[in-house]
Amino acid sequence: MKTGLLAFTLLFSLSLCAQEPVQQEGEFGLGVGVAHYFGDLNSRPQFNRPKIAASLFFRKNFGNYIAARVNASYAQIGYSDKYNTHNEYQRRRNLSFNSNIWELAVQGDFNFYRFLPGDPNYRFTPYITLGIGVFNYDPYAFLGSDKYYLRQLGTEGQGSSIYPERKQYSSMAFSVPFGVGMKYSLNERINIGAELVYHFTTTDYLDDVSTTYADPAAFPANPDGTPSPAFLLQDRSYDTGSVIGGDGIQRGNSRQNDQFATLLFYLSFNLQSYKCPSASEKKGY
Repeated sequence: MKTGLLAFTLLFSLSLCAQEPVQQEGEFGLGVGVAHYFGDLNSRPQFNRPKIAASLFFRKNFGNYIAARVNASYAQIGYSDKYNTHNEYQRRRNLSFNSNIWELAVQGDFNFYRFLPGDPNYRFTPYITLGIGVFNYDPYAFLGSDKYYLRQLGTEGQGSSIYPERKQYSSMAFSVPFGVGMKYSLNERINIGAELVYHFTTTDYLDDVSTTYADPAAFPANPDGTPSPAFLLQDRSYDTGSVIGGDGIQRGNSRQNDQFATLLFYLSFNLQSYKCPSASEKKGY
């Protein structure tokens, strides 16, 4: 008798819960798309060399308009002066780089419209996002088939006794991701979306280019007398004509930090809960 009463009470409670609206607690998802770099090698911004990007995120909802999320992302960036056909000096400079960016960011999202997955009247909204992040990067370039990490080489004289004021830059920097997106709920459980985010950064060395050329004496030759990789990579204008570099000659623009942008298409899965009425709600208080 007691067992039957307990079972009836449990089923009755579940039926009350089922009558309550579904609570959308948040969502987790993954995105894939492209990234692009903007900086000293792409100073007249062109979106002509996109590379792969991806992300994983968890978004916590605070109502139907505001959410906070943790976003872990990867972006591949790179560029070369050979693409600067509009600028003869940059073409002659002939520098290039590639880098992998690993970013962890905390962002706030604001929906323009009420968003209720599963409700045909509120299944779509554009939104804006703003946050702060930290990321790792390490630019590299190739000499023939050999890959060299540029930060360690000190291509602008960093670490040389000739330039004691020039310190090796960090492989970590901060970012401020700011962007727009839109999302659409396919059903109560699954959403799709697209997001364009511009990442403002605190570094001018995504591309390993910032200030001036260093004195060639800052790059000692190899033990066998051949030019060192640092010497060959700090000024590559020898491949396009006469050498244009030299001590104090402008190599980059240190007045503006480098940036990158990501365009991602994502799939996300909603986390739901069911709100059961409290004892006072049952009694109508």
